[in-house]
Amino acid sequence: MNESKFHSVRLDKDKCKGCTNCLKRCPTEAIRIRGGRAHIINERCIDCGECIRVCDYHAKYAQTDPLSVIERFKYKIALPAPSLYGQFKGKIDRSQILEGLLKIGFDDVFEVATGADIVTRAIRENMRNATPDQFPLISSACPVIVRLIRSRFPELISHVVDIRQPMEVAAMVARKEFCKKHDVDPGDVGCFFITPCAAKVTAIRNPLTLQQSACDGAISMIEIYGLLAGSMKNFTLHAERATSTAYGVGWAKSGGEMAAVAPEHSMAVDGIENVIRVLEEIENNKLRDLVFFEGAACTGGCVGGPLTFENSYIARNAIRALMSGCDFTHPDEAVKASYLTKYNLYTERPITPNSVMRLDDDIIEAMRKMEEMEQIVRSLPGYDCGSCGSPTCRTFAEDIVRGFATKMDCIHMLKDQLKIMAQKMVELSNTTRE
Repeated sequence: MNESKFHSVRLDKDKCKGCTNCLKRCPTEAIRIRGGRAHIINERCIDCGECIRVCDYHAKYAQTDPLSVIERFKYKIALPAPSLYGQFKGKIDRSQILEGLLKIGFDDVFEVATGADIVTRAIRENMRNATPDQFPLISSACPVIVRLIRSRFPELISHVVDIRQPMEVAAMVARKEFCKKHDVDPGDVGCFFITPCAAKVTAIRNPLTLQQSACDGAISMIEIYGLLAGSMKNFTLHAERATSTAYGVGWAKSGGEMAAVAPEHSMAVDGIENVIRVLEEIENNKLRDLVFFEGAACTGGCVGGPLTFENSYIARNAIRALMSGCDFTHPDEAVKASYLTKYNLYTERPITPNSVMRLDDDIIEAMRKMEEMEQIVRSLPGYDCGSCGSPTCRTFAEDIVRGFATKMDCIHMLKDQLKIMAQKMVELSNTTRE
């Protein structure tokens, strides 16, 4: 498999019925209907999982790692996302969940919420030295939003925080501390993220800002939920394993990162369509007083991820309840300053714009195609009905210019053409009789 082109979101063509649900909901217009089946344009896809949510036929799915993948390593470390804590109803202790992970095959666990605490302090240190032109800083925690920015808002790339995601930090720290404690070779240790979404899988297999992910795989919460829930029955807690602060746990829901990093002059927005609207406002310089922006593609934040088990609203309440019993020491005080120098918390590569929206590499040819595209748009009915297999009339015009469609794929233009042809047939018939 070519990891550089890996996407977790996949299509099962045998199940696809050619409806337009996914076509209309894709935020980057990455889906087309051709030949009665959906097609995903890999270069446009940001693995948000919206198509997975809305497909009534379950033709879209996320490719993740099975639990058996951990057997590739001698030592296995589980990295549970904070949103995992919200998947269990009732009075469930975090340490109970962490020990449950040990029962299903892992040798150690390390909270990604602790990674979030470390990232919180690192971002706040950066903010103290930031200049006004760098604001608002945009969170890089949600890989969907980062990929969205590079595709649709490239002018905002410089505002994206250049700190690694919490799961990457957690993997680095977990591996190093485990190897030091047990005197083992790092190559024998595998770190596996328990993920709520497809985008994190893609971020591990095909990282944008790292040479290589510190995580060795991603297992969906749905994959392990039943086994983990079963392992927690008749459970007696023997050790206190949960060490992250309430702020780190709060990253599971929308607004949690903002509350930890910059509670004042900041904004948290969830739901990708809502995020797009706010990013447009930022791009147009209409939010000048904004210092920090947290965007989450999923409604409710990570607890609303497409690979979670529990209803996002119930999970969000569970997280809120858990936070009330956590340590409320702020990461500025809870995280040792040595973590900021001991580990490379910064990204390794700059984010580059995604040129898939460009019509041609040659600027002259691109301008010609743009003019042709505008002419085609003016000739179209403007219904944005999707019956042509493209999400809008504008994307249909783009597909024509790129050679992927013809005007007669538009059912309305085809109907008009048929009317003209029918009229000509009538005229021809009358002329023949005379």
